Amino acid sequence: MIDPSIVRVALEGLLAPRKTLPPFLFYDEEGCRLFYEITALPEYELTRTERGLLPEVGRAVAAEVGPNAVLVEYGASHEEKAGFLLATLGAFQRYIPIDVAAPALRQLQDRMALSYPGLSVLPVAADFMLDLVLPPMPAEAPILGFFPGSTIGNLEPHAARDFLVRVRATLGPGARFLVGADLRKSPALLIPAYDDAAGVTAAFNRNLLVRLNREAGADFDPLSFRHEARWNDSESRIEMHLVSRRDQTATIDGTPIHFAEGESIHTENSYKHTPQRLLALARQAGWIERRRWMDPAERFGHFLLEQG
Repeated sequence: MIDPSIVRVALEGLLAPRKTLPPFLFYDEEGCRLFYEITALPEYELTRTERGLLPEVGRAVAAEVGPNAVLVEYGASHEEKAGFLLATLGAFQRYIPIDVAAPALRQLQDRMALSYPGLSVLPVAADFMLDLVLPPMPAEAPILGFFPGSTIGNLEPHAARDFLVRVRATLGPGARFLVGADLRKSPALLIPAYDDAAGVTAAFNRNLLVRLNREAGADFDPLSFRHEARWNDSESRIEMHLVSRRDQTATIDGTPIHFAEGESIHTENSYKHTPQRLLALARQAGWIERRRWMDPAERFGHFLLEQG
């Protein structure tokens, strides 16, 4: 079924002088499955480093927020990371996972009914970059927002600041926010994480075109585009591109889009902030740092923010 909203955003990006597609298009059901596979790849050290920190972070944060709290996770297509916080018995009575992928949220809710039978799980299928209304919560319940996995780095700096402002308004006065961030490091470590030997990230990137064929009436040949990861040092970010292998024309809902050989579709940025830069964005949005946890090599950090 053709989705007019996806047709609109695809044409807006692909008819621009420098072709782009928004990264939210990655996360259909297949995209969520591929991304979860990416997190287990040997090249993708981000997730292993984060997991190494999470047991300590979970215990400390649960002590900070107190009992009977509400955990609100942004971008929650899987409950694994939230589990490190929820494992502290008595700390949380409600879990609100937010994600655009409604099928993944339904599966998450089914799994959690078995693994956390006493926990109230209230999924919200929505784009967390837009204004949200959370389900009703008990009065005076402590609220902790959770944004793991360095998704903050996928946002342009101005969008990251705006997102932090929106989270502050959504969670309400007194809430805290735990943010994960993959930090700036050598491109020799970063490039393989976004261009793995098994080609899983390439499949994840090309799945955008598969989704456009299905939901925007497009006729892309995904294999006529190669995946490319680039390090942009001046912007401190990894860029993902789909590069046309030849001159070709694809259509989206009848509208032709021409690609020259070597021309790319810029599909994602992943900013690798320093702690100082990340916390400067947080301060601009009304948050201040309360605590932080980083691995010994300072490749990944969790930052607990409170309202300033």
